[in-house]
Amino acid sequence: MANYVDGFVVPVPKKNLAVYRRMAQTAGKVWREYGALEYRECVADDVKPGKWTSFPQSVKLKAGETVVFSYVVYKSRKDRDRIIAKVMQDSRLAKMMKSMPFDGKRMFWGGFRPIVSL
Repeated sequence: MANYVDGFVVPVPKKNLAVYRRMAQTAGKVWREYGALEYRECVADDVKPGKWTSFPQSVKLKAGETVVFSYVVYKSRKDRDRIIAKVMQDSRLAKMMKSMPFDGKRMFWGGFRPIVSL
């Protein structure tokens, strides 16, 4: 099980979903060009507020927003570190970072080492 996964959770205003999708399509192409194995962006469909915690609570979801869960799969942690370094220097993403269609302060992310893969 050598793969490595980055996961992201983002609150996106519903009115900005089309813009977000276009941005994500470009970002996905960049990640894949640099060697990511998979790039997925998933919009919330069944994520209710929980008693203690939940996707909506984790991003302090506001009225008119939805949750987007994204993940990128890499061959290894070493590949991920190499790919992220290139992605962060890519001019296409730098341009998009100037005008994000969501509140980046409420976004969270992390890297994960798979322990089960079927």
